[in-house]
Amino acid sequence: MKTLVFATNNLHKLEEVRDILGGSFRIASLKEIGCIDDIPETADTLEGNALQKARYVKDKFGYDCFADDTGLEVEALGGAPGVFSARYAGLGHDSEANMRKLLKELEGKTNRQAQFRTVVALLLEGREYTFEGIVCGTILTERRGTAGFGYDPVFVPEGYAETFAEMGSEEKNRISHRARAVQKLADFLHKR
Repeated sequence: MKTLVFATNNLHKLEEVRDILGGSFRIASLKEIGCIDDIPETADTLEGNALQKARYVKDKFGYDCFADDTGLEVEALGGAPGVFSARYAGLGHDSEANMRKLLKELEGKTNRQAQFRTVVALLLEGREYTFEGIVCGTILTERRGTAGFGYDPVFVPEGYAETFAEMGSEEKNRISHRARAVQKLADFLHKR
């Protein structure tokens, strides 16, 4: 069975990806290959960050690899916070500070359309591929729900009444931007 490294140590992400890819591949985490490095994410796009992480693992450890990066893109803010979603309120800030800044930036704005976008970059047999998953929705004026992480308490996906933070993890993972991108990766790998 071929080993692919997923450039993460996030156990939740790892299990989600292992479930989607089924038993066709052995999916190893960074920890499982002995990578404890803080892999840089210095690109100015989601695609760039995902490719940067995958290339780092390939160059340093030699494994075929895939990596992801995700951003919240808000229409009224010109696509911000985008690639800076995790550090929107500045370095060292957390999800609460990021949400506070987002809600402050949107005060008085009627257009609250947004999308979560994930890009998965795959390095396989000397070639690079990218896969994108998008979930469109709306940013609320206040937080709702306690599950999830990041901007989940203020994001309601299209066609739903609940925020990501109010949904069960099974339902969120079924419709999420990451799940959509990983499903495209899985379809590609299964066709090979």
